[in-house]
Amino acid sequence: MRNDRRAFIGSFTSSGGRGIIVAEVDEATGALQERSVTDVVANPSFLTLSPDGTVLYAVSEDDDGAAAAFSTSGVGAGADDEEPWTLRLLGEQVPVGAAVPTHLTLTAGHLLTANYGSGSVTVLPLGADGALRSASGIRQHEGSGPNADRQRGPHAHQVVTDPTDRWVLSVDLGTDSVWISTLDTTSGALSPHRETPLRPGSGPRHLAFHPAGDHAYVMNELDPTITVCRWDPQTGSLDPVRETRVLPDDVSVQSYASEVVPSIDGRFVWTANRGPDSISVLALDPTYEHPQLITTVEYGGRWPRHLTLGPTGRHLYVSDEYSGDVTWLDIDPDTGVPSVAGSLPAPAASCVVFG
Repeated sequence: MRNDRRAFIGSFTSSGGRGIIVAEVDEATGALQERSVTDVVANPSFLTLSPDGTVLYAVSEDDDGAAAAFSTSGVGAGADDEEPWTLRLLGEQVPVGAAVPTHLTLTAGHLLTANYGSGSVTVLPLGADGALRSASGIRQHEGSGPNADRQRGPHAHQVVTDPTDRWVLSVDLGTDSVWISTLDTTSGALSPHRETPLRPGSGPRHLAFHPAGDHAYVMNELDPTITVCRWDPQTGSLDPVRETRVLPDDVSVQSYASEVVPSIDGRFVWTANRGPDSISVLALDPTYEHPQLITTVEYGGRWPRHLTLGPTGRHLYVSDEYSGDVTWLDIDPDTGVPSVAGSLPAPAASCVVFG
């Protein structure tokens, strides 16, 4: 069953989070209304949905990292179920064979996790019902960076596929690089293709592709910048073009940027900035290579760990880890500037996904 009026909110149970909150979405206003909570997985910090919306996957961000799958067949306003809005665990939680998984993605019948603590990417095959199977491979990153506190070794923070679903990209904060691989869908092994180095000490955290598919924007955590890259899906080449600062020069508060989000129409890019606790609005030129900072918006939340668009593309959602809420903001379609519309309490919130 697919229901675009559902939201799933991850949180850190070790910091008072409640696990995974299931909410109903009012698509007209963007408002969220809590419907249920599932706490069977510790620290489900990041979530993703199967393409048909029938299975929700979560990492368990612990030293003994794991992943879990949930059936969403009973979740939704029209669900034919005795307990609507209830997630059900599919099988058992599966170890990822690495420490502190922070991100995950689906591709070609496999779930991939980015493991921050170990600096690696794990491949977990899926069963016919979407349940997780034991790991088929782990791709270990190598290297370090100049920041002695944060970059003594590799720290894979995100794993995504490109828009063609041919290439796997893992963003490593510790090595200041993006690792590009291919997945053997038969063996479940990741094969290295190339490593794209970024500026030493920048600390890349996440990347997002422009809707046109030929550019990617890398959010740097250790410096308030995004790196604009050209992407060639034919050769699997990611080529840095320039860096753009996402905060005004007079901001003195240390920033640890968390997320970058392009608009659906490709005219804007937004970033979430922990520390200043703001959202930056950048306008894109026709080449997509010259983001220009328009403004920053202080929206009232603290420590925005995640930022994403809602199902209609008219609302931004911020998961605030320290203030413990998910805030939704209306986007001005002409300027791209968001304004606060409401919030839902969500202690130690870490991400929200829709489907």
